[in-house]
Amino acid sequence: MSSSSETNAAFEPSLAPSARVLRQFRVVFNSVKTHFRQVEREAGVGGAQLWALSVIDRRPGIGVTELARELDIHQSTASNLIKSLVERRLVATSREGTDRRSVSLRIQPAGADVLRSAPLPFAGVLPDALSALDADTLARLERDLGKLIALLEADEASANVLLSQM
Repeated sequence: MSSSSETNAAFEPSLAPSARVLRQFRVVFNSVKTHFRQVEREAGVGGAQLWALSVIDRRPGIGVTELARELDIHQSTASNLIKSLVERRLVATSREGTDRRSVSLRIQPAGADVLRSAPLPFAGVLPDALSALDADTLARLERDLGKLIALLEADEASANVLLSQM
């Protein structure tokens, strides 16, 4: 956590409101970036990989489609995450049940070791913080960020790209 003088500098009343909000975005982005660096350093995997590992550990046998849904990402992004986790022998795939096309995912001992060495929260600091906000605050954030996104004329397809992969 930053010192109070750093926090006060970010929200200096003499700055224009747009500059104060820009500083708030910097605080958020730098907090996320710092967490991803800590994950890499302590666990040896990226933030998205860690989150995927934690979901697979919690839900043994989960399929790629369900994993993508739980991480709120595109299925091809989830497939790429799984490919790298399988290559590193952190996750194993198997074809189970009557539909041999679907793949089940299971964490391997090396993957469990990664989870034990990784800092929390596994999903990342931003999803964790957002989940702690009340419904009214989330509704205001959603509405206000929607206005900002419209002004940016941003590609909303990027909503399915994990921050750790940017």
